[in-house]
Formats: sequence, structure tokens, C-alpha cells
Amino acid sequence: MADENDRSAKQARGSRDDRLKSALRENLKRRKAQARERAASADPSQVDDGSLDEGTAEKT
Repeated sequence: MADENDRSAKQARGSRDDRLKSALRENLKRRKAQARERAASADPSQVDDGSLDEGTAEKT
């Protein structure tokens, strides 16, 4: 009887670990995709030589 409780506890822990691993993996994928999107949207603004305040852009 004690063996059955130990087995079910180990199985429950194993399935929990699997769910956590899966959730962490998905979270990492989502964060990497967000970082790629931010990097892609930041590139055009860095290439653009225009300034929000054009008065200071002409002085330099």
C-alpha cells in the first residue's frame, strides 16, 4: 500500500515536471518571438537620420 502511494506521488510529480517544462519552453519561444519583433521594428528607426526636433538636426 505504501508502494502504491509512492508510485502515484512520483507519477504526479513527473507529470507536473513535464507540464512545467512544456510551459517554460513555450514561454521562452514567445519571449524570443517578441524580442525579434522588437528588434525588427527598432531597426528602421535607427537607420532613419531624421530627428523629432528638426531645429537641432540642422544645427549639427
